[in-house]
Amino acid sequence: MKQFKWLLLVVVFAMFAAACGNDEADDTTTAAPTETTAATTEAPDDGGTDTTEAPATTTTEAMVDLSGTRVTVFGPEETEAEAGALQAALDVLAARTGIEIIYTGARDAADQINAQVAGGNPPDIFVFPQPGKLADFARQGALLPLPADVEAEMAANHIEAWTSFGNVDGTQFGIPQKADLKSLVWYQPAAFAAGGYEIPTTWDDLKALTNQMIADGNTPWCVGIESGPATGWTFTDWVEDLMLRFHGADVYDQWVANEVPFSDERVIQVFNEVVDLWNTDGAVFAAGGSIASTGFGDNGEPLVDGRCLMHRQASFFSAFFPEGTPAADGSEGAVDVFYFPSVTGDRPVLGAGTLVGAFRDAPEVWEVMKYFAGAEYADERQKAQAEFQGGGGALSGYLSPAINADPANYQPLEQSFLEILSSAEVVRFDGSDLMPTAVGAGSFWTEGTSFVNGQLTAEEAAAAIDATWP
Repeated sequence: MKQFKWLLLVVVFAMFAAACGNDEADDTTTAAPTETTAATTEAPDDGGTDTTEAPATTTTEAMVDLSGTRVTVFGPEETEAEAGALQAALDVLAARTGIEIIYTGARDAADQINAQVAGGNPPDIFVFPQPGKLADFARQGALLPLPADVEAEMAANHIEAWTSFGNVDGTQFGIPQKADLKSLVWYQPAAFAAGGYEIPTTWDDLKALTNQMIADGNTPWCVGIESGPATGWTFTDWVEDLMLRFHGADVYDQWVANEVPFSDERVIQVFNEVVDLWNTDGAVFAAGGSIASTGFGDNGEPLVDGRCLMHRQASFFSAFFPEGTPAADGSEGAVDVFYFPSVTGDRPVLGAGTLVGAFRDAPEVWEVMKYFAGAEYADERQKAQAEFQGGGGALSGYLSPAINADPANYQPLEQSFLEILSSAEVVRFDGSDLMPTAVGAGSFWTEGTSFVNGQLTAEEAAAAIDATWP
């Protein structure tokens, strides 16, 4: 455990050093929205607050009994495993305090929250998939700053690298809820061994492997970018990973800050690198008939079935494999990951995560927020999500940035995700999540999708994205 905690400290310190130059900093989560089976698609009506100004926040230090109170939590995690595990973790607190805590997940939560805040009826707590959106609401005065005791609990369990993404203009508004590692390629070692394929270590090796698999009659990639209102975010992840690899961290930071526009020739180059690979004849299996109509989560089963041999997706994708899929255990059907290869010889890593922020000032709300800030939530969420995935050593799809979380709750492959982070020379947070919402969760998705569909050239898509920058 000491070794694990030391490793995580190294990981998070690296992310802090990487992130401190960004205008808007975060973990969780991720990340990008998730899909299928929602609990409901509308957040509960109660618990709203006037969003024109943020009232002073109330601590929970003097509180004795919270029985009979109610807290609503709304967010984008909606699969049975994710939403179920989140609710199960909150149920632990509910049983102890008497608070009725209700989590509602919706695929389009990031869109719904805009209307809810505008109408003065947000949930008590929202799970933010993008730090940029959290910052937007904080600057509008809609989101509440953390009370001192809640912030202290967060600081005791998280390094500043993660908490900084919830800090807006010097005030803490968000708490890390989940972490994702994005620079991964999922594959089956047995399938590679059968084909005589080696894990690629450079981008050129990866393209050569793609061509070799096609020549052998195999389909190298599963790709899908459909995600409801968030369709296109999978494309942006590929672009962000390759921006880091081709042009380095400094240019990446300038691009995220709009000092390098999308119409810059370096960004155009990366757009074309992605789609040229995808458009290689025979390179992609798309379960939905096309890349843009294939759900990003629909590639787990085809990878296991051998309809494709590689899938680039974040650590949370382990939750999307068929129940009972073995992981990194040497068995015939086991899945594993390798590092998304480098271009220049360095080892940059793309990360992401989600944060929780509060819209209502009440003791019960801050008690739930304080719980999110601690290691107990991380442990309960991880144990529950592993059970929802089938238990017995199943991968959960959840990682916590909490440094005091118990590593015994994680499988060896999940711990290896942290090892990849620890060996990274450069770590950056998901760029689209840091950009203003109109761009990162707007035009970058929509215009990128039009480019993938062949409706726009890279230059036309880039110009359209640039035109939306606030």
